[in-house]
Amino acid sequence: MFRCSVAAAAGAGGLARALRPLSPAPRGRAAAGNLLQRWNVPIKLQMSRQVASSGVPGGKGNSSVFVLIVGLSTLGAGAYVYRTLRENKERFTSRVTTITTRSQEKESSPDAGAASRGTAAPGTRPEVPSHVPFLLIGGGTAAFAAARSIRARDPGARVLIVSEDPALPYMRPPLSKELWFSDDPNVTETLRFKQWNGKERSIYFQPPSFYVPVRDLPFVENGGVAVLCGKKVVHMDVRGNIVKLSDGTQISYDKCLIATGGSPRNLPAIERAGKDVQRRLTLFRKIEDFKSLEKISREVKSITIIGGGFLGSELACALGRRARTRGLEVIQLFPENGNMGKVLPEYLSNWTTEKVRREGVNVMPNAVVKSVSVSGNRLVIKLKDGRKVETDHIVAAVGLEPNVELAKSAGLEVDSDFGGFRVNAELQARSNIWVAGDAACFYDIKLGRRRVEHHDHAVVSGRLAGENMTGAAKPYWHQSMFWSDLGPNVGYEAIGLVDSSLPTVGVFAKATAKDTPKSVTEQSGTGIRSESETEAEASEVHISPSSSPTPQVPKQGEDYGKGVIFYLRDKVVVGIVLWNIFNRMPIARKIIKDGEEHDDLNEVAKLFNIHED
Repeated sequence: MFRCSVAAAAGAGGLARALRPLSPAPRGRAAAGNLLQRWNVPIKLQMSRQVASSGVPGGKGNSSVFVLIVGLSTLGAGAYVYRTLRENKERFTSRVTTITTRSQEKESSPDAGAASRGTAAPGTRPEVPSHVPFLLIGGGTAAFAAARSIRARDPGARVLIVSEDPALPYMRPPLSKELWFSDDPNVTETLRFKQWNGKERSIYFQPPSFYVPVRDLPFVENGGVAVLCGKKVVHMDVRGNIVKLSDGTQISYDKCLIATGGSPRNLPAIERAGKDVQRRLTLFRKIEDFKSLEKISREVKSITIIGGGFLGSELACALGRRARTRGLEVIQLFPENGNMGKVLPEYLSNWTTEKVRREGVNVMPNAVVKSVSVSGNRLVIKLKDGRKVETDHIVAAVGLEPNVELAKSAGLEVDSDFGGFRVNAELQARSNIWVAGDAACFYDIKLGRRRVEHHDHAVVSGRLAGENMTGAAKPYWHQSMFWSDLGPNVGYEAIGLVDSSLPTVGVFAKATAKDTPKSVTEQSGTGIRSESETEAEASEVHISPSSSPTPQVPKQGEDYGKGVIFYLRDKVVVGIVLWNIFNRMPIARKIIKDGEEHDDLNEVAKLFNIHED
């Protein structure tokens, strides 16, 4: 309409000039002045003034001119509108024809027809998608927990797990526990085991049918979880949101979780020993390590386990069972005074050492490896105190090193004290990057900055990271637990800081037949404690006034059937071990969260019902 108004105004000006001789002649000075005023003012202003008034000075001739101008303007505007509508109709008709033609072409094409249904022809799909909304680096417990959490909150989510492991996500605890007690000769192939309660299950979290093929992930209608096995992420561009795999493949992402876990440490003395020793060494961590060691235990006469912590003691007890039935010699050596000497107080560590010995293991405490060599067809381990140990195979169980190689290319911070990627309370390393599991160094509001290497922590931190990747924005305040079983009859659960260098107070009672790992799994229906363990904590704990004497350190040689060990820092309980006491973790979690001083820990121990028959 703007163009039409301008044209009308221009036409009106020309018409006014052409009709000027037809106007009445001016009379006198007033008439001359009025004429000058009328024709010297711009025509546009004159027109607006005339439209706004009830009449025009100068008589009927001027009114006729005005009517003629308005009529011509209206006629021009109408012509313009008609032409515009006609052109729009032609363009619309052409567009509809084009769309109809393309639609018919797509329907006649099989490939295009598949794409219109939300899929693409299999022959045209790349093996690895170039972009995924959710990328999880690592294929362990934390990554699987995160994937399940993402899908729970966003049922249409497309999640890709990139795992260096050739196997689908599986649980690690049975590798050093229940699998060794299986009577199935094909257990290394089936990877199914009987729990302490007799129920059978697989080591894998889900069967292959649960997962979507990697190449189909971008096309399936309702999304899903895909696992790219046997691939390693070697470079991470956090600005471009792109990762590069070991084979050069690049994948972009919207949100990413780093759950790279850790790698088993080796001893410097063994690293220096050469390839002949390395070929007879197992660094126990994965399914392949279990399969290999199980086969070796059937072929050799002697196996030496180096390490007295959780893994070393569990494997010693597991292999000790075969020592009695197959004549296998099992040796366990470590620098501490007793098994789990860095965790348990000395009296309980010594008792545990005797328990392991009763399983058929030759336990050698206070043993520091100086060198390892090959002599004839055997390995010779020289200790710093001069002792020598001859064996056929070595299992090194001396801790875990967090996998933080991506920190350099990604520019992420690694904690200098505890290792692992430093993250905030929501497990974030960047705005769209989270870290969970063994590789995460997080801040505990009660116990300070920590890094935890246990199954329950991997489950809970992975689940929380998945929730936060879908917008939950929840802080990680969970006190994770861990457990260890020395066979079906002795086990313990722990939470918080359990360090034997801290002051401890233990309260014990006589155990009954139901105070064993076997019994508790019969009640819960699961051998994986963290599957029955939740994030719950007791809503309230009521401790009666002191009525008992100060707890005394148990005497050497006592039978520690069941009990509670409190770890103190500045007179506050910061860690708890429940020895053959199960399903009481919410109470322990509440005690640590409260962070209060207690005058009588005997009364606190009663909360765990240790005196029940």
